[in-house]
Amino acid sequence: MTGQEFATAMQYNAAVIFIVVNNGMYGTIRMHQERAYPARVSGTDLTNPDFAAYARAFGGFGAVVTRTEEFAAAFEAAKASGAPSILELRIDPEAITPRQTLSEIRAAARRGSP
Repeated sequence: MTGQEFATAMQYNAAVIFIVVNNGMYGTIRMHQERAYPARVSGTDLTNPDFAAYARAFGGFGAVVTRTEEFAAAFEAAKASGAPSILELRIDPEAITPRQTLSEIRAAARRGSP
């Protein structure tokens, strides 16, 4: 959650691929807020940098993925680069868990059900 890991990977030329799942918020905290206090959000929204540009600023490989179909090509490009890489997966904040959206969690909390 700090970024220094990427600088270390560059320093030692470690061809590691970092995957940053970016939903623009502290998702787990937000989910718990919605469960306990529906629609009363506090301090979970984030303003993130362009993580792919961050990787390129160090001389590494960086790509932004916004659709599932783009992931395989981006991953292959990262592997082929031979450089430390960041793949930033920009996802919809509603997709908080594989089984529920934030809206569904909020609605369940308002109904008083899990």
